[in-house]
Amino acid sequence: MKVSVNGAEISLEDGLTLRDALDTAGVIAPEGATVGIVKGREEVERVTDSYWLNTTKGKLRIELIDTGLQAIWHEAVRQIPGLQVRWSDVAAVTFGPVSTRIAPSRRVEEYDRWEVAFGAGGFEADKSQIVFSRKRHSAAYGSPAENRGVFATVVGGKDLLGRLEIGDSILDVEPIVEWAALSDKMATQDLSLPLTDGMEIYTRFDVDLNESAPQGAEFFLAATRDGVFTVGGTSSSFASTDVLLGERIEFENREPRSEGAVTIRTSGRGLGRIFIYKADRTSIPGHSMVGKVRSGMDLVKLAESGMKLAVKVNPERIMLMGLPLKEAEEIAQVQGIGFEVEGHTGDDAVVVEQKPVTTMQILKERKVVVTSIPSDRMVAIELYDDLAPKTLDYFRHVVGLKEKPVGPLPVYFVYENTVLFKPAISATSYKEILPENKPDELVRAGEIGVTNQAAKNAGLVGVKLVDDTRYGPSGEKFLATNIVGRILEPDKLRSVREEETVYVLEVR
Repeated sequence: MKVSVNGAEISLEDGLTLRDALDTAGVIAPEGATVGIVKGREEVERVTDSYWLNTTKGKLRIELIDTGLQAIWHEAVRQIPGLQVRWSDVAAVTFGPVSTRIAPSRRVEEYDRWEVAFGAGGFEADKSQIVFSRKRHSAAYGSPAENRGVFATVVGGKDLLGRLEIGDSILDVEPIVEWAALSDKMATQDLSLPLTDGMEIYTRFDVDLNESAPQGAEFFLAATRDGVFTVGGTSSSFASTDVLLGERIEFENREPRSEGAVTIRTSGRGLGRIFIYKADRTSIPGHSMVGKVRSGMDLVKLAESGMKLAVKVNPERIMLMGLPLKEAEEIAQVQGIGFEVEGHTGDDAVVVEQKPVTTMQILKERKVVVTSIPSDRMVAIELYDDLAPKTLDYFRHVVGLKEKPVGPLPVYFVYENTVLFKPAISATSYKEILPENKPDELVRAGEIGVTNQAAKNAGLVGVKLVDDTRYGPSGEKFLATNIVGRILEPDKLRSVREEETVYVLEVR
């Protein structure tokens, strides 16, 4: 039998399994990752009830409502290209005239934001107009009685609706045609699954990053640094991940959210959420387009919340932080990138910073400058995600571990066998640190504690170098202490001094 793995066809003996196919193709699926299988497909063309209206200010997308007015729209649609704005105010903007067979009414009706209605200039059907509602309001547009004349809603390009004015026009109108794949699909982690002839197997999807969005591209690389896209939510039009939810990211690139588009929410609710679009949507200001899925969209379309999807990103991330200096230099040489060092250059040197930070900028400039320190000033840590997830959201944020493997912890105070750290980023005003994973009878040497909101010094981080039965690592009573992880090399902290900076490396 013949099957395909990530688009490449292979031949197998009948009766073999998914594991056999992956082995033959030389593909290793990450642990816990979902594999998508298409057993058969048939594509059909389907004209939707959605239309693009291309205006002089950009594109509007409308979706027809299931009313008798749909027939009026279909009869009038050929007259739409060339229609000009007849009037524009804070409540609505109208285009016309267009000849219809509506029965005008003089009644005052209420219209909601984004509704699209037929009206009649002078209450004459052959002078009908298309009314786009910008806000909730009441008016007498000469609309027919059925559904107040409302036949559609604006679902895309809402931001440009407010910018249309006298002199603007609709250049053309086009129905949105979708190719619906009628297929028998499944998602599985069962590598013993028997295969049949013609099956398509998808173990990953591939993403090409956008050069015009270097910060956003790095954000996506950080979210997928383990080679996995963790699905946080899905809808009919997208799959998303919340791995970096809440992290600030600047808006860089506005493009239509076509199928396969990778965008990041850069403002408002859902800040930091990453989306992969399964269906076309227009661009909006709050979404920065950072990449495009090149292959493997079938796997994305199969995704459900909680699944892990393997992803291969182009270009691969250039992240030298946390590496021995010699290894970092070798990587730069292989990439043909100029390499400069600031700081310690001994055999024990490790990299803690790089400039530029983003992969795209490094590739563009063909040069990177790294800062290195002695390895005894970089401490490996293990974090307890299962025990203190909310506190770790704060800790990783203030230390910078959400997007980088290494982060700084400035030493605030050293006394007896306790080292206190005050993170450089103050985030207690917008990050909650509720009591979580509090110690009961004993704090063990090397455990990392964060003062929770039960005490005045919330957000302070501490480590004790000896066991303690009375106070937590940050010097607080157990009630005010959240244990988030442990130092793997506590002896490295015995010689630190106040106002010094220790770098921590998260072992994943």
